[in-house]
Amino acid sequence: MKLRSLALCTAAALSLGALAGCSSTKSTGASSGGGGGSAPVVGVDYPRSDTDFWNSFIQYTPQFGSKLGLDLKTTNSQNDVAKLASNVQTMMAEGVQGVVMAPQDTAAIAPTLSQLAAKKIPVVSVDTRPDTGNVYMVVRADNRAYGTKACQFLGTKLNGKGEVVMLEGDLASINGRDRTEAFNDCMKQNFPAMKVYGEATNWDGATASQKLQTDLTAHPNIKGVYMESSFALSGTLQLLQQKGLLVQPTDPKHVFVVSNDGIPEELKDIAAGKIDATVSQPADLYAEYALYYIKAAIAGKTFQPGPTDHNSTIIQVRAGLLEDQLSAPLVTADGASYGGASSLKSTDTSLWGNHLS
Repeated sequence: MKLRSLALCTAAALSLGALAGCSSTKSTGASSGGGGGSAPVVGVDYPRSDTDFWNSFIQYTPQFGSKLGLDLKTTNSQNDVAKLASNVQTMMAEGVQGVVMAPQDTAAIAPTLSQLAAKKIPVVSVDTRPDTGNVYMVVRADNRAYGTKACQFLGTKLNGKGEVVMLEGDLASINGRDRTEAFNDCMKQNFPAMKVYGEATNWDGATASQKLQTDLTAHPNIKGVYMESSFALSGTLQLLQQKGLLVQPTDPKHVFVVSNDGIPEELKDIAAGKIDATVSQPADLYAEYALYYIKAAIAGKTFQPGPTDHNSTIIQVRAGLLEDQLSAPLVTADGASYGGASSLKSTDTSLWGNHLS
């Protein structure tokens, strides 16, 4: 299948390698200008710049844009879907041929997607998936696996007993819903004796810290924390320190902490015994393949469900909507297996978080 894909997909302009199930088609109808040696003009909206993860994505994007020969027009919607809609209007006025976005409110983005579709401007959604409407490709990891991996880690470490706090993301986001639902489902199925305190935080560090403090005071037997993003990392460590709970994993007072993102600080904290695990969300691959797919869209390529040559799988989410689910491994200090899935050691050189300061 891979050789067939290579035969169908190889194009000099797409230098990052072929993907399974890809084939050339006629133009999608996007505005011209990508041919004749000119650089395709692509709009990229950064969803926010207040987290280490998204700042890493922002750092990687121009690198891959240059590698692919794209002319990037970038904006930052600052976690505001209305600002994202306004930014897209500006992009269209500037004549972009494709748009990469990461809408944090995956329901409210539908009207903007409809406007772009009417203009025949293809869209790649990175990290998040729109609740309604279609885009050319979704580039994200399996976010349900995030919640399941965190559940399996905490349940195993705590021998299926005890109380844990889940600092949820924004449930208006498909990511927040996927991680929350999967964690709860896994706990009910595999560790029914454990108690989960779910706390909505809207991806806000101050909110997460306040709610965790309330839980630690009301429930002094809490032995685990699942943070659905590294936004809560600093506040969580400060609280554990204040309460004398920031101790090594061998200490009976230790509170096991699992995060999501794989930023450099998380990897350092795992190695230092401050937190215990994270799921490495691939900021580098998000930038690389979001831009790869938008260039493919402008060139008139199409893709089909199936495995790729970069350790991921394209799935069909619903009619007309494909998602490339990139690899997002569990990272621990020892690289052990939890729930049947192995983890990577925090020092593994394959982790993008070990290549940024």
